[in-house]
Amino acid sequence: MKRIVAILLALVLVIGLAAACTPQAETPAEPTPAPPAAEAPPAAVDPGEGEEEEERITIRIGWTPPDVTGVFATVTQFMELAVADAAQHGIDIEVVERPPTDHTGVAEQVAVIENFILQGVDVIIVAPTDVDGVTPALREVNAAGIPLIMVNMMSEIPGVEVASFVGFDNVIAATVTGWSMVNALGGPGPLPQAEDGPMQVPMETFLDLAWWEDLYNGFDKESVSGRVAIIEGISGDYFANARNTGFLNVIDQFPNIEVLTILPGDWNRAVSVEAAENILHMYDDLDAIFAPSSEMGFGARIAIENAGREEVLVLTHGGTLESGDWIRDGRLLVDTWHGFPDWGWYGMKFGVMAALGQEVPAVYDIRPRTQWIGNADMFFPDVQLTPIPWQQILDNR
Repeated sequence: MKRIVAILLALVLVIGLAAACTPQAETPAEPTPAPPAAEAPPAAVDPGEGEEEEERITIRIGWTPPDVTGVFATVTQFMELAVADAAQHGIDIEVVERPPTDHTGVAEQVAVIENFILQGVDVIIVAPTDVDGVTPALREVNAAGIPLIMVNMMSEIPGVEVASFVGFDNVIAATVTGWSMVNALGGPGPLPQAEDGPMQVPMETFLDLAWWEDLYNGFDKESVSGRVAIIEGISGDYFANARNTGFLNVIDQFPNIEVLTILPGDWNRAVSVEAAENILHMYDDLDAIFAPSSEMGFGARIAIENAGREEVLVLTHGGTLESGDWIRDGRLLVDTWHGFPDWGWYGMKFGVMAALGQEVPAVYDIRPRTQWIGNADMFFPDVQLTPIPWQQILDNR
């Protein structure tokens, strides 16, 4: 009961802006309004008084994130907001959350998925620890006839049928960060480090891949120089490889930008503190660190502050309430938006629809883009989400 009250109180904060269209296979070109606050549930009616009891349905959803850090805590928070919102419209959603002990727990996550199958949940939502490692378990989900929703990725998985991917292309996201890094090292763009002065762009401008590539079309790539280091995730895994690839696809075009080293941070704040300490010890002449998750970015910045090396910039990935605060405080320069609230909000919407046999978009693209001091308020605290038409979903059963 306390948890439900807390969720409903949280919903009051998500107050009503105008409704936008239901998401399709691609995200809208402009931000959409935040979901309206839920109304108080109607008073219970005694069927004996001549009125029909409200029709309700119950859906049980298994949710397994790779860990419960700030990133996935945000996802779960917005799942809970969606659950509370659905309850006002006759849909009771029971979410069974089971993460592994940490982000390296591939075998644990496989066991969790198999347990969900044994429990006979209606839908399974997975943010994989490692795609290859959990693929056999995902095939078991298919064999059991349970709809599968994947978050944090959009790439097809061989031999696995996915009802809906809610996420982004990890290579594209890191490519966006690569162009942000070039801007941070003096190239053109909105960041204050631009050699010719920062570009003035409206806050609502989507600084996505298309925007950056258009800006640097025909640019003299020998005119920017710098020395950077990378703190990657778990060395060799799908997500670390994809984000390294996207970032280096940009940096490798600039012959005077040198990547000094790549050290693992295991998607973990404490591990990344140690990795950044080693980098700072090895290199006195360092301009910036690319740490492609918010938690690793926090760790890198903590090490920089402890070492008194405030001139070293940190560019990261994710988009949480905490990272927005760090950007506003000047502790992080860039945090490429991954849309964690979207994963929870739309993942829950599509999960319910899939459980009811309704058509869902094959892909919901978050459209990664640069979050920086000039637009941080566009992401948190005013998260842009489309209200979910729960009554319509219920009526379409």
